[in-house]
Amino acid sequence: MDMYMQSAIEEAKKGLAEGGIPIGSVLVHNGRIIGRGRNRRVQKGSAILHGEMDALENAGRQSAQVYRESVLYTTLSPCSMCSGAILLYGIPQVIIGENSTFTGEEELLRFRGVLVDVLQDQECISLMRAFIKEKPELWNEDIGV
Repeated sequence: MDMYMQSAIEEAKKGLAEGGIPIGSVLVHNGRIIGRGRNRRVQKGSAILHGEMDALENAGRQSAQVYRESVLYTTLSPCSMCSGAILLYGIPQVIIGENSTFTGEEELLRFRGVLVDVLQDQECISLMRAFIKEKPELWNEDIGV
């Protein structure tokens, strides 16, 4: 497995262990992880700390050039909010662990020129299926249902 996706999965597992939702993400620039994140809405009482948003926040302020040269890895298809951030910062590529439990704004990203790769990784799928089965109300809250 790609070491960057493995890092995103590690973030997802940390989030789950903290009582949160198992979605992780890393932002990679020139082969180096510059931001790691996990869905921390529960842990931080946040309205916006999805995994991708947390990774961007933890990468800190970057130049537009850095974002345009980066790849975002995420264990789950990005929602509207996270896709908006991807578009806002001009991140050209997103690698998604899986989209079988939730399909976000992949078509919008593609339409706007973002290269989107979906791996359908079994570990990502298993993490989300187990979580959704165990805590459907928390999952529905996270996706705005």
